[in-house]
Amino acid sequence: MTTERRFTIHLRPEPEGGYTVQVPALPEVVTYGETYMEAMANAREAIEAILDFYRDEGWDIPQDVETRIDHLTIAA
Repeated sequence: MTTERRFTIHLRPEPEGGYTVQVPALPEVVTYGETYMEAMANAREAIEAILDFYRDEGWDIPQDVETRIDHLTIAA
């Protein structure tokens, strides 16, 4: 039986264009896409691949790690 899992992802815009994607709950997942849609598709593929690896190894799939983004203003 397959269940659905939700994972928080971080999309970081890159200076040369595109997005780097990281998944806090799955630190092995780091991917890139030239567009938002490509980055999201690559993230899905990478997450599915690492979850397959976890299952094959008999490892527990970690819970999502929801992160908080905030800002500080500092005199520089």
